[in-house]
Amino acid sequence: MTNFVTGLIGIAGVCAFLGIMLWWIKAVPLIIICVLVMALLVYDFYQSLRANGNGAG
Repeated sequence: MTNFVTGLIGIAGVCAFLGIMLWWIKAVPLIIICVLVMALLVYDFYQSLRANGNGAG
């Protein structure tokens, strides 16, 4: 449960940071990079929850 809560807080922080950055800098390559980074972040979060802390990656 701790991994879930801290993961959501981390994802919210990254979304806030990237959202503010994208609000000020409207460049298509930056938007693509940010979307890919967020997709990888969510995928890694999902994988870490599935592993359930047993070290299986």
